[in-house]
Amino acid sequence: MKKKVGSVFMMVLVLAFSAFAAENYPTRQMEHVVPAGAGGGTDAIARLAADYIGKKFGQPVMVVNKPGGGGVIGASYVLKQQKADGYTLLADVHSYSSMLVAGMINPPVTLEDRAFVARLSVNPIVYAVNVEAPWKNFKEFSEWVKANPDKLTWGSVGPSGLSAFGVQDWLSVIGADHTKTKMVPTKGAADSLTKLAGNHIVLACHTVAECYSLHKGGKIRVLAVQAEKRDPYLPEVPTALEEGYKGLSVTWWTGITMRKGTPDSIVNKWEKAAEEMAKNTDFQKKMDLIQSNIKYLNGKDFAKFVYAEAKYYTELAKRIGIRK
Repeated sequence: MKKKVGSVFMMVLVLAFSAFAAENYPTRQMEHVVPAGAGGGTDAIARLAADYIGKKFGQPVMVVNKPGGGGVIGASYVLKQQKADGYTLLADVHSYSSMLVAGMINPPVTLEDRAFVARLSVNPIVYAVNVEAPWKNFKEFSEWVKANPDKLTWGSVGPSGLSAFGVQDWLSVIGADHTKTKMVPTKGAADSLTKLAGNHIVLACHTVAECYSLHKGGKIRVLAVQAEKRDPYLPEVPTALEEGYKGLSVTWWTGITMRKGTPDSIVNKWEKAAEEMAKNTDFQKKMDLIQSNIKYLNGKDFAKFVYAEAKYYTELAKRIGIRK
C-alpha cells in the first residue's frame, strides 16, 4: 500500500513539474534542425523562423544542419533521439515525411512520430528545359514526351524525391510510358539545373525558388508551373492546368514539427508564434527575397494536409512501382 501511495505521489510530482516546465517554456536555447545542408530553401526559411521566434520567446533558436540519408538522419535525430520537451524542433518537408512513407513500407520515421506545429510555406514545382529547346510550350513538350518517352532524361536525387514524384505524376497524367524514360541521378537542385543548362538532361523538375534566377537570367526555360494559379514570382509562366493538364498534385512545402509527446502547451505556443510570424510584414518581405510563398496552416490542418498527401503519394508510388 505504501509503495502504491509513493508511486502515485511520484507521478503527481512528475506531472506537476512537467506542467511547470511547459508553463515557463522556454528557459534555454532551442535547436531547429534542418536535415539538409546550409543554403537551400528549407534552411533559409528555417533561419528566418528561428530569428523571429527566438526574439519573440526571448531565448535563442539555433539552426543546426544535419544532412544525409535524404533527410532521414536529421529527422530521426529530432523525432527518435531527442526528448519530447520542445527544445529540439524539425524543419520538416515532404521528402522525409509524406514521400518517405509513400516510398517505403517500413520507413525509419513515420508521420505518427510527429507533433505537427505549423506549415509555413508552399513553393510550387515547375517543369523546365534548356533555353534553346525546340518546344514553345508545355503542351507541345508533353506531346513530344508521350510520343518519344525513350528520349526523355530527367534529373533527380533518387526515385522517390520531389523531382521523381513530380515527373512521374506528370507522366501518368499525360499517359506516357514512364519505364522508357531515364532518370539521371543528381546531388540536388543545383546539380540538376547545371546539367539542364549544359544540355546534359532534357527536363528538370524543381521549385519556383530554385529555378527563378536561371530562368530570369536566360539559362533555362520554365514551361509550366504546377499550381492552381500563376505564381507571383513567375507571372509570365502559365500553369500546367492552363495548358490542359489536370490532376497534378506534387508540391514543395516546409513547416515545423516536434517529437510526438511534446506537451500541448508548448506545441500551441509555437503554433501561435508561427501564425503571428506569417502575418508579420517584415517576415513577409524577407520571404519575398527568396521567392517563397507563405502558406500558413495550424497544427491540426497541417497534419490533415500531410496525411492526405501521403495517401496520394503512396497510391502513385504503388502505381509506378517504386514503393519498397
